[in-house]
Amino acid sequence: MISETARRLRENIQKVIIGKDEPINLALVAVLCEGHVLLEDVPGIGKTTLARALAVSLGCIFRRIQFTPDLLPSDVTGLNWFNQKLGEFEFRPGPIISQVVLADEINRATPRTQSALLEAMQERQVTIDGVTRPLPRPFLVLATQNPVELEGTFPLPEAQVDRFLLRVAIGYPSELEEAAILERFRLVDPLPELRAVTTPEEVNAMQDERRQVLVEPTVRDYIVRVARATRSHNEIELGASPRASLALYQSAQAWAAIQGRDFVLPDDVKYLAPHVLTHRMMLSSQAQLRGRRPEELVAAIVETIPVPVES
Repeated sequence: MISETARRLRENIQKVIIGKDEPINLALVAVLCEGHVLLEDVPGIGKTTLARALAVSLGCIFRRIQFTPDLLPSDVTGLNWFNQKLGEFEFRPGPIISQVVLADEINRATPRTQSALLEAMQERQVTIDGVTRPLPRPFLVLATQNPVELEGTFPLPEAQVDRFLLRVAIGYPSELEEAAILERFRLVDPLPELRAVTTPEEVNAMQDERRQVLVEPTVRDYIVRVARATRSHNEIELGASPRASLALYQSAQAWAAIQGRDFVLPDDVKYLAPHVLTHRMMLSSQAQLRGRRPEELVAAIVETIPVPVES
């Protein structure tokens, strides 16, 4: 059952990450949806640790790509190189050919290198020298970026941001959590001792099971109305795309499954809307001058859309 496996995964990850139920649960939502996560927060919060702990807990192959201005697309996807001993070209796979990939500080790479991720994230494949190679399942990209330090960075294009299922902020720990972190890491780092609690095959099976979670037509229409409202709002220049509607639909299925339900509630949609929609929206210049935030607008939109009720 998805909820039981999700509980074991969460408890295993929390052997390393103190607290942070919400970021962990949202990462599990992305896993169930075969989606990708944009981790946007300041350095030192635990973004890399969360990605590594998730990969180990899932029993998946983990690779990390440190994005820098001199990183080339072939450094991400791989390349064909000439083996002089054999007298022929051989394919050397890049780190993207993995299962859980950490794209660290993704906005420090040039747009050309960032675009190397697009095919992998959307189509689960890479094409090098005209040859297309499928990526292993499950496949998940967790990309990090620092929202404070913008010097020497390249903003992610809208087409790439739209490929991320969720945007997640981990946030600072509470005082008690920070004290617990110091105590836990006092003698030894618990991450190398972490063990898998599931397998990639079980993850694939859970992804298939997630698709069976029931979404009533009224709830489906509610999702559509929420997404469409972002396109007609006078303070939003670019609203959520149909891909965002699909992401909200799938995320709600996954969240319901994690909660132990086989049906989606409107509250699931309300909870996930800020994480799914805000990074896909572009505010108008007037809204930006007034200091409006996407989270505020999504909250206001959700409150104005009538919630479907059981007949």
